[in-house]
Amino acid sequence: MKAYRGLVRNLAAVAVGMLLQGHANAHSASDAFLNLAVQKGSERDEKTIVQAEWDVALRDLDFVLHLDDNGDGDIAWHELRTHQSAIAQYAYRFIQFGSDGGACLVKPTSQLVDYHADGAYAALFFAIVCKGAVKHLTLDYGLFFDIDPSHRGILVARSGAGVATAVVSPDNSHIQLPL
Repeated sequence: MKAYRGLVRNLAAVAVGMLLQGHANAHSASDAFLNLAVQKGSERDEKTIVQAEWDVALRDLDFVLHLDDNGDGDIAWHELRTHQSAIAQYAYRFIQFGSDGGACLVKPTSQLVDYHADGAYAALFFAIVCKGAVKHLTLDYGLFFDIDPSHRGILVARSGAGVATAVVSPDNSHIQLPL
């Protein structure tokens, strides 16, 4: 009888541990990944172009845009395609770039899906076009800050052989990158 109680206690502990593990993994922090690659134009072009990929978690976008139309808990490809315009309109409101005192133009090019360890992401591809030879690129970022102050943007910028990284948060939403 004593061995039986020990077995029941061990099984109960394993069950509780499994429940807690499932609960702990059920929610990941709100994050997005922004990768920039600087492509300086020629002297004749008189502009600097930065290619960008911005991966935004679908779970976060679903929270504000309700992407799961049928409510089954999964965002299917046809649901995502239906909402591509809404995703772009929402996301691009919260990101701006400037250079050496002037505004840069954000030109969306495509939208795909990317997968990270914690799930699926909308991959927004765009070009940042700035006038002239840019010495500093500025980023103003505010995605999800008004509804989730724990959201973070992870920035990686590549220019030639140089790499710069930053974590964007409500307290650090204006970033200046030397090119």
